[in-house]
Amino acid sequence: MRSRRSTLVRFSSLVLAAGVLVYGYLINQRAQLIAPAPTPILFDRGGAFLAQIGHADGASGRIDYGYWPLEQLPDRVVKATLALEDRRFYDHIGVDPYAVGRAAWQNLDTVGRRSGASTVAMQVARMQRPESRTLIHKALEAGTGVLLTLRYGRDAMLGQYLRLAPYGNGSHGIAHAARLYFDKPVADLSWAEIALLSAIPQSPTRMNPLRPEGLRRAIHRGHQMLDALAKQKIIRADEAEIAHRQLDQMRMPDIPRRPDALHLILRFHDLIENGQITPASTSTPLIHTTIDLTLQADVTALSRQYLDHWRSAGAQQVGAMVVSRQTGEVLAQVGSSNYYDRHAGAFDYTRTQRSPGSTLKPFVYALAFERGLLKPTDMLLDLPEGASGIGDADREFLGPMLPRQALANSRNVPATNLLRSIGLETTFRFLRDLGLHDLETPADYFGLSMAIGSLPTRLDRLMRAYGALANDGQMQDLRWAREQPQPQSVRVISLDTARLITSFLSDPQARLPSFHRYGTLEYPFPVAIKTGTSQGYRDAWAIAYSEKVIVGVWIGRGDDGTMSRMTGAGSAARLVHAILDRVHGNKPGDIADARFPTPPDRKPMQVCVVNGQTNDNSCSQTLVEWLKPDEMPKVAARSAGADTNLKPEPISATGERSPNYSLANADASNPQIRLAISTPARNSQIWRNPEQPAAFDRLPLKADVQPHVPQIVWYVDGQPFAVTDPDKPVFWPIQSGEHRFQIRLPYRDETSAVVPVYVQ
Repeated sequence: MRSRRSTLVRFSSLVLAAGVLVYGYLINQRAQLIAPAPTPILFDRGGAFLAQIGHADGASGRIDYGYWPLEQLPDRVVKATLALEDRRFYDHIGVDPYAVGRAAWQNLDTVGRRSGASTVAMQVARMQRPESRTLIHKALEAGTGVLLTLRYGRDAMLGQYLRLAPYGNGSHGIAHAARLYFDKPVADLSWAEIALLSAIPQSPTRMNPLRPEGLRRAIHRGHQMLDALAKQKIIRADEAEIAHRQLDQMRMPDIPRRPDALHLILRFHDLIENGQITPASTSTPLIHTTIDLTLQADVTALSRQYLDHWRSAGAQQVGAMVVSRQTGEVLAQVGSSNYYDRHAGAFDYTRTQRSPGSTLKPFVYALAFERGLLKPTDMLLDLPEGASGIGDADREFLGPMLPRQALANSRNVPATNLLRSIGLETTFRFLRDLGLHDLETPADYFGLSMAIGSLPTRLDRLMRAYGALANDGQMQDLRWAREQPQPQSVRVISLDTARLITSFLSDPQARLPSFHRYGTLEYPFPVAIKTGTSQGYRDAWAIAYSEKVIVGVWIGRGDDGTMSRMTGAGSAARLVHAILDRVHGNKPGDIADARFPTPPDRKPMQVCVVNGQTNDNSCSQTLVEWLKPDEMPKVAARSAGADTNLKPEPISATGERSPNYSLANADASNPQIRLAISTPARNSQIWRNPEQPAAFDRLPLKADVQPHVPQIVWYVDGQPFAVTDPDKPVFWPIQSGEHRFQIRLPYRDETSAVVPVYVQ
């Protein structure tokens, strides 16, 4: 019998020891001070509330804010908190034996009010690891509270409690609650405000101060706290009387509401999450953004107003940005017409890659100037010869043009010829250096159409790159907040080139005949503007800059569908004009006597648009061009009659023959006949316009045969297509896909090299 009893005792002791070990292990694992990262509050550039960035609970959908650490424990808040939550805080080590005994005695009477015994330390343990309120979890909270107190000390426990405690409406921590409810630091709270806030953590939902009933309950408990403080002689009688009176008169101020700018706030969320914006202080994580909320509201209203006019033409979405020209500070951003719009409104179109149309052309011209491949007096040809199947929306060719005219008129053929002269890879790398893309795709994939829209980019990237043109070639990152580190600006284009391109884009006379005077592209103050329209009218763009701001607008559809003849100049430019008028406060009839800074080493000269020569008063059409001394043409303009016969070569034709030329292999035993395909160029990327009439959807095929022969045979995809005189072009109906072109001679073995072409 004694042996059995001894065995039972030993077994019970082992079980007890194991339980103690497990208990000790569990509380040791829990006894760490942990807290979510402090969540910031965002303000606009004038100090108006913009938003809070919180921690989202994926399971419940709840968003929690605050968790601001306290650099110093505010004495009055500590006293008020302990008066309500843990009066003997400094007399125990995490568990209050008196409170435990009182709770056990009162809870024996299950009919009466149940009493709790949680100390500040136990509440910290529970807030760090919320669990169901069972006896086992209560025991774990008690042990964890004791170990936390022994490990970190009482002041650390108070600081952790005041950081984690819930104060209703998603707010955690007294410092955040003071800023949320009273817009002041915690150290500036009055006794009445402290009493109100200290009452809330007991039951944040029942004592929600933003609800009348909750405010009444919080005020009632706040009075109890003030009475306790007066009884403990922590506050004087006169202070208590004033606090009671202020508490009775307490009216909660309206909590600031987030503006209608969800895409903008989500961008700030990402910037903060990625570490690109960091609050200056973790104890008071306030972020002062560069956003002008008044301008933001106006740009949003204008964007929706103009988009409503264009919905009948198939437009469904809009993106817009306004950036300070000098500082790069983002003043406004509209990501879509409405985040909740059923037409893919949740996408932020300032961050979505789209076809940029012609908006990359200024950078192609800038690179040509930088590399010495282009001068302002060179003549660029806008002709079907050498166009590689590329044309313009108006299906016209304007002939020889000055670079100023070619860019201002946004002609496609001169731009692609320039791209060919510069080189695909060189241009591709330059556009990547400007931040317009981060692709590793081979440049050949985009081909010559890189200059007219095949290389995708984003509105925010265009804004940054156009900032380099607007700021004399110095590129700086977009700045979103004062707390955002701002690296030094980097020179990407020379001052001379940047100002020359700006003069091209701000010259209304040079835009003729493609864009008429006094339309959407003309302003009563200096504005440089470039529009773009992608293939099939899927995207309409306009980017403009004045002395104050850079404005960018995109119009399109979230499903990448086509719109009905929605061009950049006819739609996006109108919205840009309205935004610039708003920024400048411009009224009808206002005219500013100003212009952009001119290139410092250049002088204005009247240049004949027909041949690029200086005018001797015999040329009927001239433009003012800014020329360096070594660029001054020495030959006067011809007469008007002679001008009509002038046939200058394009810039791409002044050097050696293009490497894309494909010559046939010569037969040494016969008179040498060289066969080459001059159009289309090898590996051309051609975009087919599905809205264009079939009669115009054709690709010209042109041959270069030396010496001349009577006939050649064109082969397309290995099949004979046409027999023709080599000096006459053949037109092939464009079909989507990859195609291979070749020339052969009838009854002979000579062939040209195969020229692959890609049609989209």
